[in-house]
Amino acid sequence: MNFFDVLTLIGGLSIFLFGMNQMGSALERRAGEGLKTLLGRLTTGKMTGFLTGLAVTAVIQSSSATTVMVVGFVNSGLMSLTQAINVIMGANVGTTVTAWLISLTGIDGGSFWLEMLKPTSFTPILALIGIILQMAGKTSQKKDTGMILLGFAVLMFGMETMSGAVAGLRDVPAFREILLLFTNPVLGVLAGALLTAIIQSSSASVGILQALASTGQVTYGAAVPIIMGQNIGTCVTALLSSLGTNRNARRAATVHLSFNIIGTTVWLIIFEIAKGVVDMPFLAGNIDQVGIAVVHSIFNILCTALLLPMTGLLEKLAMRIIPEPATKERTEELDERLMAAPALAMDRCRVVTTTMAEISIKALRDAMQELNDHDKKRAESIRAGESDVDHYEDILGTYLVKLSAMPLNDQDNLTCAELLHIIGDFERISDHAVNLLESATEMRHKDLPLSEGAQWEMDHLSAAINEIMSLTMKAFVEDDMEAAAQVEPLEEVVDTLKEQMRSRHILRLQRGECSIEAGFVWSDILTNLERVADHCSNIAGCVLEMRYKRMDLHDYLGMVRSDSNDFAESYRRYAKKYSLNKD
Repeated sequence: MNFFDVLTLIGGLSIFLFGMNQMGSALERRAGEGLKTLLGRLTTGKMTGFLTGLAVTAVIQSSSATTVMVVGFVNSGLMSLTQAINVIMGANVGTTVTAWLISLTGIDGGSFWLEMLKPTSFTPILALIGIILQMAGKTSQKKDTGMILLGFAVLMFGMETMSGAVAGLRDVPAFREILLLFTNPVLGVLAGALLTAIIQSSSASVGILQALASTGQVTYGAAVPIIMGQNIGTCVTALLSSLGTNRNARRAATVHLSFNIIGTTVWLIIFEIAKGVVDMPFLAGNIDQVGIAVVHSIFNILCTALLLPMTGLLEKLAMRIIPEPATKERTEELDERLMAAPALAMDRCRVVTTTMAEISIKALRDAMQELNDHDKKRAESIRAGESDVDHYEDILGTYLVKLSAMPLNDQDNLTCAELLHIIGDFERISDHAVNLLESATEMRHKDLPLSEGAQWEMDHLSAAINEIMSLTMKAFVEDDMEAAAQVEPLEEVVDTLKEQMRSRHILRLQRGECSIEAGFVWSDILTNLERVADHCSNIAGCVLEMRYKRMDLHDYLGMVRSDSNDFAESYRRYAKKYSLNKD
């Protein structure tokens, strides 16, 4: 093996890692909704969590990525430590899928159909289909499918390149002597752990071992300890990811490390005892790529079978290593680790936006109540709510902008645009809540009570605002198109109510029933409530336009007002319901 073979090996490894990364990313985008569904059904059941981790890892082809996501979920409070342990164990088994895919390169046979199973035979066909879908596909789903096929073809090409680069080693006795050193269990485990820690992918390090196995120089005795060590090395990614997280997230990463160290230690001791008691001549024989996939799968399944019943003990161990803090830690609302799976990160953004919306709407309703009677705790809650909403707008805006730069499917792109529009409107609603609170405070300090007629009108307008906020929340949270369609006609009624109430107030001023100073406050209150209705209209309109993939909100709302019979009927119904005529 000369200098140029080394360069070829490096190039093959780079291509292999690139193909694995591209295929995994495309698989995640293509199965984004499926991943949300899987994680949404998580329970504390051991098998449910285990199967979830297995399925997610099989899809994205990386136990490291799955574990990093789990650390992010725990850090965000989305997943308990108990759930995380079960998912991590499933991820360890799911990662074996990659080794089986790579083992296809070792197929050898004389028949046509057997030859067609070899990657060198079918990957060019997959690459052709993939590039056609990439270049000609009109939807992100087709393009992602094309990238999956291209990524797999590139991965296999990299594997073939690595195998070709090391092929000359089969005639080098010194290379076999070096590999025989790894039959020493400690050296073998350290070598596997170190290689995997450097490239931060157990799938890739298994692939490298399979490439070396193609030389016919790797024995079973050397491969087994190396494979065991690879499971320890893959923990480095999760450990690095847990830096700066809360204690439960760090415990999840600790569980991942503990699981692999305990599993490796126990089965390595059993393996060494078995070697001493029973003659195993096959250990001196050469292992091929399929053999490595078999050993890798058996080892991970055995580790899971050993420790899955003992998740409670692993949890206690992690809590002993990282004890409870003196004060309760705050979970992160949005964790950048979740961006490893953009579809799941987007789903989390929607959950946080819903929390922001609920706080904003509650603050506005409390502020309207302040117009009738004062409560010190309620006033403090309104200001605290406005501050929380400002915080959410800041972190959501920053997070969504970063997330929009990630490779997203069409639906997640639409959701990202929708949320960026909507968070500003919910933030403004909370601002209007504080404005109403200040108006109520001014009325109380200056002793400016509302007249009986003005109070009756305000109750009517408040009822309309309460209903439009309820419809808006239902439209956004439940993606309810019927509720969204009712917001705009009600907003038009609120506009009419505002003008009527201003006109009526002028008449009260002329009759001497109200002071000019009270009139200024009255005007501020009407303006704030009318603008709340405007923001509700923006939110509902955004929900509708996202459903119908339109981005011109003003043109869309104008079309709805002018062309829709349903709009006219809804407007008449709300106008009658909130009419200021007492007859």
